[in-house]
Order: sequence, then structure tokens, then C-alpha cells
Amino acid sequence: MGRETVIGLVGKPSAGKSTTLNALTDANAKIGAFPFTTIDPNKATGYLEIECACKKFDVSDKCKPTYGYCQNGKRGVPIMLLDVAGLVPNAHLGRGLGNKFLSDLTEADCLIHIVDVSGTTDAEGKATRGYDPLQDIEWLQDEIFRWILGNLKEKWGSIVRRHIATKSSSVETLRQQLGGYYANKQTIQKTLDLIPDLPPLNEWDDEMIGNVIRKFMEVKFPTVLALNKMDHPDSDKNVSKIILKYPESKCILTSSITEILLRKLASQKYIQYESGTEFIDTKEDLPDSDLKPLDDKLAKRIENIRDLVLYRFGSTGVVQLLQAAVDVLDLIPVYTVRNIHTFTGASGSEVFRNCSLVKRGTSVISIARKIMGDVTIAAIETVGGVKVGEEDTVDVGKNDILSFKIVPGGN
Repeated sequence: MGRETVIGLVGKPSAGKSTTLNALTDANAKIGAFPFTTIDPNKATGYLEIECACKKFDVSDKCKPTYGYCQNGKRGVPIMLLDVAGLVPNAHLGRGLGNKFLSDLTEADCLIHIVDVSGTTDAEGKATRGYDPLQDIEWLQDEIFRWILGNLKEKWGSIVRRHIATKSSSVETLRQQLGGYYANKQTIQKTLDLIPDLPPLNEWDDEMIGNVIRKFMEVKFPTVLALNKMDHPDSDKNVSKIILKYPESKCILTSSITEILLRKLASQKYIQYESGTEFIDTKEDLPDSDLKPLDDKLAKRIENIRDLVLYRFGSTGVVQLLQAAVDVLDLIPVYTVRNIHTFTGASGSEVFRNCSLVKRGTSVISIARKIMGDVTIAAIETVGGVKVGEEDTVDVGKNDILSFKIVPGGN
């Protein structure tokens, strides 16, 4: 299963990247422990919100995750976020923090590109009006492409000579060259499979090399487009233009500044707000609650948010961003428990303590190795005590709740 999944957040200045990052990392519950051994300055723990297994089995009152949180069956599963800095034109030439931006990017398994869809900031993030945000999307893809192309073309002659001399496969030669981008053999094979009638590597011309890199980017850097500031009057036409140009892309409409405001008002007890939904309640809606009454100015602001954002779009879109990224990566939640009948851990009555995000189709033995290390497994069980084979795979509703029995003293 390898290292932790990393989701990179990119965006030009003033697009709303910092606001979105704050919204994604602001768990509803204050968590003191994180599952990641090291958190670099430009990394943060985000929380993917899912419906917890505790709700399905009606044991939500006993659910207390080791990491993340669970509130009334809504679980926040920690996931690593990478705040990629230095996003300016010509980053591939080293402009601004370009080299850092591009080298940081290699660690990401998926990108969330925060796009100012209002068109009120230019390529540098300066205030303007009528800017075409399509340029930001095209530019980001072009920067990554030019960076990888430049690195590869610089030594292409020696790559081909070595390829011929060692009689290596195209997959192996490319893996050696693209391994620095956290690309494994499967990633390279998947890339080459996307190109019909692919000639031998030593016959690739410039056009074919470029084609291979484009396909590699599709596999290595699947991108979710966060079309931010969706409630601005100029946003509608830009959203339509982007969706028409990129029909295959995951596009999520967001208003991250609205999400931050609503969470702040909820923490101050002015409103009751369920993130990811259109629902806001005030003292007027819940007269018997402990919510504070709103003054006229705040009441008007809440009404505008309901009309212009929540009722119109269904939510602020921020919660849906990580869900879209996880869908693109084909990850599913897998719960590991000590007692498969009560779903409890090693001690106590708390249930579903541990949840990991795992690629659909992963073998259960790979999950055991990741969680428990190189121990001898006596048996693997799923719900109802049903025995599971080591090479059986996981899917939603299939082997996604597991218990591993270890041979005493086994290693």
C-alpha cells in the first residue's frame, strides 16, 4: 500500500487557496493526535467527511475514532493535504518559487486546483474585472508539462542509448526516468496503455514524447477543479465555459469564504449549521435552543447566504472537494476492529476506532501488512465472523470491515 495518500492544493494568489485549506483542515472536533508521523510546514491534516459504519449498525453513541472525529454518524477521516506554494506564470523556468512549487508537486497523488471563477483576479492574483479563468487551468497544466518535458528532453539522447544497450522495456526505462515523480511501474504501464499503436521508445519523436507526458500527467496528477467564488455575479458564464472545455474533469462549485463564515458563526452559537448541506438554523427557527438571537445586520447576511449560496447550489461545496478527490483516486474507507462481532478495539466498549482510506481492489493482506507490520496472520474475518482469504480484495460493502487474528508470538 506504500506511503500515505497526499492531496495537493494549488491556486494563484487571491484565488481562495488559503481559505479553502483552512476550511478543509478545520475539524468540527479539536483533535490532539494525528495518524501521520511527520507534518512538514506545508502539510496539514484534512478531514474527509463520510457516513460512518457506526450509523449502519446503530452504534453511533459508542463510536470514538482514534484519529479524526465522528458526530452522529458523520465521520471525519484524516487525509494528508499539501499546500503547494509559488504558483506564478513561468514557474518551470524557476520564476518566483517555481522550482519549489514543482518539486513539492511531485509528492501529490491528486491535485485540487482552486480557480477564481469570478474573473476578478488576473494571472498574478491582482484585482481586475473580466479575466478569463480558463487561462489559469490551461496555464497550470502547461507549467507541469513543460517542467517534465524539459527534464526528460535534456537527457533524451543518453536515455535512448542506455535503453537500447540494456534491452530494457519502455516501462522500465520510463520508470527509471519518472521515478522522481513518485511514479511506480503500475503508473507507467497505465500511462503507456492509454496510447494506441505506441512505437518502440527508441523511435519516439518530439510529438510522441509530448503525448506520453500528457498521458502521464493524467495518471499521475488527476485534478479536481474547485470553481471558487461561485456566488459572484460574473461566475455563471465562466463556470459554463470551463465545464464545456473540460467535460471529463471533476468540477466542484465552491464558496470557501462562506464556509469559513458559517463555521465561525456556528462556533459562536449564532447558528446551527451542518457542513456540506444547505441547512442553517437560527434562534428564530429553533426558539427553544441555546442559540443567540441575530441582530438585523447579521440576519440579513444569513438570509443572503441562504438565497445566493446554499439554496441555489445546495452547499458551499467545500466538504464535497475532498470527496471528489477521493473518488478520483478510487479510495474507500476500510475499518479494522479487534472484535468482528462487537466492532470494538483491544479494550473498552468504543467501536470502529480505526478507519483507513484504501484503494478499491487492494488485497486484505496488504492492509494487514500496512497496519500491523510483518506479523504472522492466523485468520482474517469480516462482518458476521465470515472468513476472508488473504488475496481477497476490498470494495464498498465488501471486506471493508476487517479483523485480523495474529499467531501468538508470530513474526
